[in-house]
Amino acid sequence: MKAPDVTRLATAAGAAATLGLVFAAYSTYDYAAQLDRQLHAVHCSFVPGAPAPADGDNPCKTALFSAYSAVLRASWWGGVPISLFAVGAFGFLLAFAVYLALARGRPARWAHAFFAAAALGPLGASLVMGTISLTRLHVLCKLCVGIYVSSAALAAAAIAAWRLVAGDRGEPAAGAPPSQGAARAAPSRHEMLRVLSWAGALGVATLLPAIVYVALLPDYRPFLEKCGKLATAAEPHGSLLKLPTARPTRAVTLFEDPLCPTCKAFHERLVDEGVFEKLDVTLVMFPLDSECNWMVDRALHPGACTMAKAVLCGRADRARAILEWSYEQQDDLARAGKQGADALLAKLRERWGTDLLTCVGAKTTAAQLNQHLHFAANNHIPVSTPQMFLGDRRICDEDTDLGMKYTLAQLAPEVLP
Repeated sequence: MKAPDVTRLATAAGAAATLGLVFAAYSTYDYAAQLDRQLHAVHCSFVPGAPAPADGDNPCKTALFSAYSAVLRASWWGGVPISLFAVGAFGFLLAFAVYLALARGRPARWAHAFFAAAALGPLGASLVMGTISLTRLHVLCKLCVGIYVSSAALAAAAIAAWRLVAGDRGEPAAGAPPSQGAARAAPSRHEMLRVLSWAGALGVATLLPAIVYVALLPDYRPFLEKCGKLATAAEPHGSLLKLPTARPTRAVTLFEDPLCPTCKAFHERLVDEGVFEKLDVTLVMFPLDSECNWMVDRALHPGACTMAKAVLCGRADRARAILEWSYEQQDDLARAGKQGADALLAKLRERWGTDLLTCVGAKTTAAQLNQHLHFAANNHIPVSTPQMFLGDRRICDEDTDLGMKYTLAQLAPEVLP
């Protein structure tokens, strides 16, 4: 064994652990900033410390507000961010890498084997989260990618150092038959206890940040019922839509805009959390488009009025399918909406046929949409979407994203899986 080579590999592992710690810390900071129930900018850069964008969405914000960014959401408002466990794990691995580097290739027996095995933890977690990002979120957060790359570099350096140490001691490297080296000696009782103590320290280090985080969380229950109620629960013309769900158990009223990115994310959260199929959904179309909505002075989502009419034309049997299609194709539909009515109508015709277009252009459909807007105005609905009412109680905006599962656990536990 060349001690300088092992030292360099341990140093490289420490550098990778440091980068992972920094990226995980920034991700945790962005998550914790939302705990004041206000909206904050989210960092999304490969350069640690780069300014967070003050406007617009980015992949890191998408990941942060997704259903996969935290665990135990029903127990604590916002849950416990996954990045907290990464902070603890990277912190321990950094300290262990420093120990190996300062030992100059002469650490206690089995230390490198333990370090290599421990480094596989962040790598495995990165593989799982990366797969979720690609297959479920369809975005790659730069902070997350920084953690993935750091994990891979850490595991590569740790395994390389272990193989170098194992080969020098006449022990077969991974995959080599016993005949190619002396039989690997089993660890002594003292060595086994030392390895177990390291494993225990790794577990404590990984969990400790989450334990401290939970201990410092305030009690959010007093905030959950302070956002008002519906003044008028019934629409006199019976124009509101009922969306079919599999097992409706709790009545909700949703105010949505088919071209609103936040509505899309909200709908996907309800579906991903297994909640939507248990809701008895009344849908109110509330397009933020000045073409039909007199409550906005400009088209925040051009073409949203047309898409809202398309959903209304779906009636009871196709309204949900059209709404979910509008979310799935939202980027293309939003671009078409900016090009003009003809481009958007062409996409509707291509997917749903000419009968739907005839309905979209009908005066009765425009009148029905106007009734939806009057229902929103009569209930003093804030001019933003989505809005969710559990029965007649308004769910606060901040409780429809990070705090959604906690809020439902407190107010409607029967809808949780």
